[in-house]
Amino acid sequence: MNDMKVYPIGKIENENNQVKIILDPTYKKGLKGLSGYSHVQVLWWMDGCDNPNDRSTLVEKKPYVNGPERIGVFALRSPERPNPIAVSNVKIAYLDEEAGTIGLYYIDAFSGSMVLDLKPYTPSIDRIEHPVTPEWCSHWPKSYEESSDFDWASEFNF
Repeated sequence: MNDMKVYPIGKIENENNQVKIILDPTYKKGLKGLSGYSHVQVLWWMDGCDNPNDRSTLVEKKPYVNGPERIGVFALRSPERPNPIAVSNVKIAYLDEEAGTIGLYYIDAFSGSMVLDLKPYTPSIDRIEHPVTPEWCSHWPKSYEESSDFDWASEFNF
């Protein structure tokens, strides 16, 4: 295999209902043009799961109330996986190119989590009009916006 190098571009601050991404000054010029987008895809490192046990977990036992008894990590969004990389589609609250910060309304990441990359959300590439999901999760919300009012706690066994 080739050597692979990943350089974090910043970190997430998620404290006191204030959520933002703070870029390393080296990368803040990369924000040019992002202000025209309402949403951004954040690829971030789930550092709390960066350990040998979590990285070697390939099958989870019934993580969802209505799900199968056993399910592989590539069929769910578990933080336990070979590479603890997460992707979150988030709405931009504000953008400060000069400071290298992006304010967010919400992200499911802990403060201090490393940001690996940012990509603008574009419906022409990222939106799937007729996705197919397993029957056990077909009652889940059909959009990011609907998810905020959904009772997610009743769906999980953890």
